[in-house]
Amino acid sequence: MKAIAFVDYENIWTSLHEHGYELTPEQLVLYLQHYAKRNTMDLQAVYLYANFDREEFWRTQTTFEKTNVFTRHVFSKNNFASTGLRRNAADLELMLEAQEILLTRASTFDLFLLITGDGDFLSLLRKIRAWGKEVKVIGVGGSVHHTLQPYCEGDDLLEWVLHENPEAEYQPEQDLIQGIQIIGTLQIRLPYVASTKARAALAELLGRSIPQVKEFIRYMLRENMLTEKEHSDRNLKIGKTKIYLLNLQQKKVVEALGPMLEEVTQRQSKLILDT
Repeated sequence: MKAIAFVDYENIWTSLHEHGYELTPEQLVLYLQHYAKRNTMDLQAVYLYANFDREEFWRTQTTFEKTNVFTRHVFSKNNFASTGLRRNAADLELMLEAQEILLTRASTFDLFLLITGDGDFLSLLRKIRAWGKEVKVIGVGGSVHHTLQPYCEGDDLLEWVLHENPEAEYQPEQDLIQGIQIIGTLQIRLPYVASTKARAALAELLGRSIPQVKEFIRYMLRENMLTEKEHSDRNLKIGKTKIYLLNLQQKKVVEALGPMLEEVTQRQSKLILDT
């Protein structure tokens, strides 16, 4: 059976994130490969739709492209300005492309996979079935719209992430001292430490993957060793960005900074006053 998949990446990423898990490009591709093998199907193409300007999807488009996933960048509202611009843009692009393929290459595929939980795709699902094609929906348990549930057949990305694909256990504590020093050095050298800049530096200097770096950041925020704030910058198109500040009242932060503490304190105090 020849199949094609359409992935509403933001929908499933957000649904998993609400359960406390992050879906990486590598995980998604691996899941689709396992799904195709388990169901003895020939998955010939994967089309994936997302706003890759989102900070959370930093560098993911390149990763997907390297694994032969056809990505479609669809801009929408940004993280800081609630403009509501092109709110359902990704949904519309997915529906239009799926229908175009259905109309122009109907004989190429026997099965259409929809990786989403969004009930807005019910009309597309019905149209595909009307053309005599099989449709299956893969979503995140607890986040699939009730109109799509009859087409899920028990396939659940959350269950797979939890039980079938456990990531190697990462302990953020092992990188704590070096990680604090990296952020401290950035605070000394830069006007402010943007979240994207911090993640890039931590990934490079700690030798960690982006998911591990994000786990490290979450750990520091949870343990009150780091705070995140919105910072105004007229040089940016949207006029603001998210920055990180070390909590200089936290004992572990103070100990890790050592001789850098005084300079970090001065730079951080100036930054807070300027804002």
